Amino acid sequence: MTGVRAMPAILGLSGLAGLLLLVEVLPYTGVVSADFLPPTHRIAAALVDEVAEGAFWSALWDTLVAWAVGLAIAVAAGIAAGIVIGAVPLLRALTASTIEFLRPIPSVAMIPLAVLLYGTEIQSTLMLVVYASFWQVLIQVLYGVQDVDPVAEETARSYGLGAWARVRYVLWPTALPYVMTGVRLAAAVALVLAITAELVIGAPGLGSRIAVAQSSNAVPNMYALIAVTGLLGVGINLAARGVERLLLSWHQSVRGEVLV
Repeated sequence: MTGVRAMPAILGLSGLAGLLLLVEVLPYTGVVSADFLPPTHRIAAALVDEVAEGAFWSALWDTLVAWAVGLAIAVAAGIAAGIVIGAVPLLRALTASTIEFLRPIPSVAMIPLAVLLYGTEIQSTLMLVVYASFWQVLIQVLYGVQDVDPVAEETARSYGLGAWARVRYVLWPTALPYVMTGVRLAAAVALVLAITAELVIGAPGLGSRIAVAQSSNAVPNMYALIAVTGLLGVGINLAARGVERLLLSWHQSVRGEVLV
């Protein structure tokens, strides 16, 4: 059983090792120039140099702060708005067209507005992160509220439960799996938008450091920083899945996953 559980991790690490080997070999084959794709050992050396600098850790901290604060705001606003809108049929009908209009707008299209309002400050990054992540949570919460069993809702009413008690004991347990899915999706989107904002706007963080490395032709450092953002994404996804399993340990989907 342990071997079966470990197999996905082994396959994943094997794929990563294969990618690193490919990057190491390609520059020597003439398929791609080492000026544009340095071999793995040069990227690794550049990563060691980056980690040794205090400016790297400062940039990493700025990115994580923008990601965490923006995600927290988006999750809180998405859950609150989703429950209120989903629980009131009239409000849901009134806002449906507005949500469907605003949701597909690419977050990067908001960059000019963010720069106009906040310049290159961290608030620009927060604005983009919140805007992109909010919709991930809101839509999932709306789905969760709509999935509430009408019989359970009517039973709660017949027993005299108030609005808050119905939200707590009927709506919230049903919506929580959807909420966690939305949070997991929003966590990944928030990181993407944080890096994008820093890269395009020049807000402090790893993205702006990548842009500086690219403009100064420090190609190995650029790839090293890109690798760091990839590792951040993997870590965030694993952490989100861990929190999801912890909070939904009672849910059939998680229990079934554990049994398998």
